[in-house]
Amino acid sequence: MSSPEHKQKIWKLIKDIKVGMLVTLDGEMPRARPMHLVQDEYDGTLWFFTPRSAEKTSETKQDNDVSLTFADPKNGVYVSMSGTARLTQDRELIDKYWNSFVGAWFPNGKEDPEVAMLEVDIQFGEHWLADENKLFQLFEIARANIKDETPNLGENEKFG
Repeated sequence: MSSPEHKQKIWKLIKDIKVGMLVTLDGEMPRARPMHLVQDEYDGTLWFFTPRSAEKTSETKQDNDVSLTFADPKNGVYVSMSGTARLTQDRELIDKYWNSFVGAWFPNGKEDPEVAMLEVDIQFGEHWLADENKLFQLFEIARANIKDETPNLGENEKFG
C-alpha cells in the first residue's frame, strides 16, 4: 500500500480530472466505461455511483479485479490504478456522496432501489507526470533518438 503522503499526491493528480475509465472483465474480454468520482478525498478507496443492475456490477461479481485510468493530456497527467471492486447499497454512503449530478442519473431519487455504489479498494498503480511543455517533450524525444537513449519526459512512479 502507498503512504498517506503518496495517497495525497495521487488525489491531487486525479481530483480535478473527475472521470476515470473503469475496466472490468466481460467474460474474457476487458471492457471500459467512464465513471465519475464523487468523493472529496482519497484514502486508498474510490467511490462511484452505479445502477445496481448495471453490467459492470455483474462483471465485478464474477471477477472483482478492476483497473481505473485517469488522464489529463493537456497537463501531462496519467494515472493507472488496480484494485478490487465491491457493490454496496449502504444508505450512509449514499447520503454522504449524493449530489445533484448523481441525481440526474437516478431520476427516482436516492431512495430508488437501483441506487448503489461501487467501492474500489486500490491495491497498486502507477502515475506519470510530464512536467514540461509539448515542445520540450518533442526535443527530448529527438535528443534521445540521436543519443540512442530513453527520453526523460517527467516523473514516473509505481505505488502499492
